[in-house]
Amino acid sequence: MGPVTFQSASALFLCGGVAATNWLLRQGAKVTVTDLKDKKTLAASLQKIKGKLRLTLGRHSEQDIKKNDIIVVNPDVSINNKYIQLAFRLGKQVENEATIFLKNWRKPAVAVTGTRGKTTTTNWTNHFLKVKYKSSVAGNSYDYPFLKILDKKNKLDCAALEVPSFALEFFDKTVPVIHVAVVTNIYQDHLNRHGTLEDYARVKSNIFKNQSPDQHLILNFDNLWTDFFLRQKPKSQVWFFSNKKLPPRFNGIYSQKEAILFQKNGKAEVVLKVNDFVKNWGGHNLYNLLASSLSAHLSGVSWREIENKIADLPQVPFRQEIIFQSPKLKIINDTTATSPDGSIAALERFGSANTVLITGGTDRQLEYYAWAKVVKKKVKSKNLIFLSGSATEKMLKLVKSSVVSDTLADCIKLALEKAGKYSQCVILFSPAAKSFEKFKNEYDRGEQFNSLVGRLIKKEKKVESRQSG
Repeated sequence: MGPVTFQSASALFLCGGVAATNWLLRQGAKVTVTDLKDKKTLAASLQKIKGKLRLTLGRHSEQDIKKNDIIVVNPDVSINNKYIQLAFRLGKQVENEATIFLKNWRKPAVAVTGTRGKTTTTNWTNHFLKVKYKSSVAGNSYDYPFLKILDKKNKLDCAALEVPSFALEFFDKTVPVIHVAVVTNIYQDHLNRHGTLEDYARVKSNIFKNQSPDQHLILNFDNLWTDFFLRQKPKSQVWFFSNKKLPPRFNGIYSQKEAILFQKNGKAEVVLKVNDFVKNWGGHNLYNLLASSLSAHLSGVSWREIENKIADLPQVPFRQEIIFQSPKLKIINDTTATSPDGSIAALERFGSANTVLITGGTDRQLEYYAWAKVVKKKVKSKNLIFLSGSATEKMLKLVKSSVVSDTLADCIKLALEKAGKYSQCVILFSPAAKSFEKFKNEYDRGEQFNSLVGRLIKKEKKVESRQSG
């Protein structure tokens, strides 16, 4: 299928966002935005719209579906939504930002999906790709969404893309092939959207459904769901990454002590030296390095070029990010740990007798038994601080703590008080849950955490200065 064109087309944006609405208007579309929120609630957003559009607010209408040519879907809208299903029955063209992007990109791209590690893998892949593609970009991040990349496509030559399950729901045979696709892993997540873990994994498999034998699929050999993906019978060349030696019949990359080996047709050779990598980045990031370096190599970057770039790998914001460090205190912002498994990775890296954990948030029908087991092992009960929320209620049934606060500011204040009792301490903010009861999203939560820490640390230093004087 050719590019999606919006010039003079009537487009309905279901639960539209400001940036995407403005993009559609710039393409010359006749835009209708429909949202269950009313005009008063959306007033601030509507003021940012740069163009004329029609509004259906406080409700959705079947007539809007019937009279528009193209239905554009916000990520929050499920493919099972009754209005989307009506659009399909009527033969309407249904798109989301990811499908619009891929149908209009037509340049080299690596697409990354999975439950954990996809953002870091995407950013590190782009870091390596820049050796070959000087104008490569890491895309679909909080501040660099799909359509923003499209606006700059004439100045770009490659993209490493993070593709979440909400976007993959709408991938069909009309979506162009992605040359290199990566699935980092599958763990329980988004079950409130997808229903079962199998349905969630099936949606993830859409990332490689249109690939052919000259494309590449990269899978995590150590993840339990890799067999599920192989049963989908991918047509592409399948490569694996692993934290242990791969059986000779499998092509891919694996780590052995402080070396990384590349294996093809039963022959393995050392291609990268990674001295102190796990010490500096944590074991979970070794998987991200394996996936990103393999995807870059399959995109034409040499192993020597990749090895030369490992030393300056970027720290991805909000992912086990060290936002404050002194001889006595280290503060970690891990707001994007929105699932128990994500938080477990942070606890394995930073958990200790001197760790203070701030956790809790919004429930998404996830189980916390494994998380609770790790918390009990890694963090003293007196050092647990919970931010109130629906997930927090489930957590507290498994982990004892008397410290529950309604505000993030109070959580941080309490954490700093506890940290002051140690000669060395780590404050770890790793929610293990979503954020919607108190924040716009996990990024808003992370930004507020950074801001609050900055203010409170500054205030605490002033108090110390006065006391010492």
